[in-house]
Amino acid sequence: MSEDFQVTHDEAKHRYVITVDGEEAGFANYVPEGAGRDFNHTVIDPKFRGQGLSGKLIKAALDDVRASGGTIKATCSAVAGFLEKNPDYKDMAV
Repeated sequence: MSEDFQVTHDEAKHRYVITVDGEEAGFANYVPEGAGRDFNHTVIDPKFRGQGLSGKLIKAALDDVRASGGTIKATCSAVAGFLEKNPDYKDMAV
């Protein structure tokens, strides 16, 4: 698994994007809701699956929301699953 990944926030498209070695590997879409974000869809390109990238992407996205004092809603099953496995993020959920 490549450790050379980066997560960026594309505010214009309401998504967080993960790149691996400079290539887009996936994204997590959200709908802005006041100070919060409703994460509604997460996709990892089939070429990059099985590397744990969705967890890294979701963690980085939630860390960014937490840093801004926002809340999250997890209508995406991947984000909901992340919250179940990482209870330290549940305080952000509405």
